[in-house]
Amino acid sequence: MANHASAKKRARQTVKRTARNRHIRTNVRTVVKRVRAAIESGDAAAAKKALVEAVSRIDGAVAKGIYHRKTGSRYISRLTHQVNSLQS
Repeated sequence: MANHASAKKRARQTVKRTARNRHIRTNVRTVVKRVRAAIESGDAAAAKKALVEAVSRIDGAVAKGIYHRKTGSRYISRLTHQVNSLQS
């Protein structure tokens, strides 16, 4: 348990930051699942629409430092490739 005032403040900040990061990471996972579900069902239009939302959420998470830049790019690249192969 933190005893110094500065350590107590850091503990409070960590709790807030963890909750914020968890919320954003959960949203990213949800939109990625929507894209994958649309791909599984074979619905190209829904997959493309879900992909736009997923790319936006992933980019936002990268901008906030929740995901590394290359991790976000990898997720976007793989999802885009899967959606594009669905259309072919």
